[in-house]
Amino acid sequence: MAMAGLVACFVLYSCLGRIPSALGVILRTTDKIVWANEFEPIELTCLIESISTNNPRIEWKKIKDGIPSYVYFQNKIAGDLENRAQLREPANILIFNTTRSDTAEYRCEVAAIDDQRDFDEILISLAVRVKPVVPRCSVPEAVTVGTSTELRCLENEGFPAPQYRWFHNNEELPQDPKNSPRFVNFSYSINPDTGSLKFRRVRKEDAGDYYCQAKNDAGHAQCPTQVMEVYDVDILGIALKCLGGASVVIIVVAFLCSIRRMCLQFKSHNENHYNWPTQNNGVEYGDPDEGHFRHKSSFII
Repeated sequence: MAMAGLVACFVLYSCLGRIPSALGVILRTTDKIVWANEFEPIELTCLIESISTNNPRIEWKKIKDGIPSYVYFQNKIAGDLENRAQLREPANILIFNTTRSDTAEYRCEVAAIDDQRDFDEILISLAVRVKPVVPRCSVPEAVTVGTSTELRCLENEGFPAPQYRWFHNNEELPQDPKNSPRFVNFSYSINPDTGSLKFRRVRKEDAGDYYCQAKNDAGHAQCPTQVMEVYDVDILGIALKCLGGASVVIIVVAFLCSIRRMCLQFKSHNENHYNWPTQNNGVEYGDPDEGHFRHKSSFII
């Protein structure tokens, strides 16, 4: 009966995934998915729930891009955590200052040679949050009433990817202006994922100071304030068009003057080098070397 009861207990524990300590080593962790802020400490827990071996072999491995490397091996910290971490009882790893490069999977392995189940392991995923840096903002200096325009904001250092917010004259623009009585007449749209602020039809009231803020769970950062002016008429565009038209006229006049000058020069050249033949009243003189003249036409006395 006693043996049957022991077997029954063993079967029950096996079905529940739990084996009595006399039969094997069992590990657990408080969190299999761990988040940490960059440059702050974090502890990865590897709790030995049951074991019979007095001096088990404990190892930690870091798995990044599918490639494992040692973190704790032969009773000392190794790899890129050297001098930045320590092993804490029973088998936890404490990282003093996490960096974005620490984002990876970590595997705790315990080998107990005196236990019937002499090996167990547990996998923990660590993700390190990174505070956004100052985003790059693009705000047009001047736009015309009634036209469309877009303001852009971009930040590519923060992790997880930040959400974007826009401010006009130090007041946050709601994502949907129709939900706010203050901005119900505004005709803009904000994409919090891409940082785009689009105006369908710019109004005079849209002129002012603008800046963008990038924010995630690790913190936020914002770009310097930039001014957008709104004009009733596109003065700059008109000035450029007038300047362009004047340039065309000047070029055409210069071309015509150049053609006229060339024609005058050509005419003058021809007049200076062409001699009209003289009329000799029917008498043509020969070569002076001949010493006489030839009678070319008759006349009546």
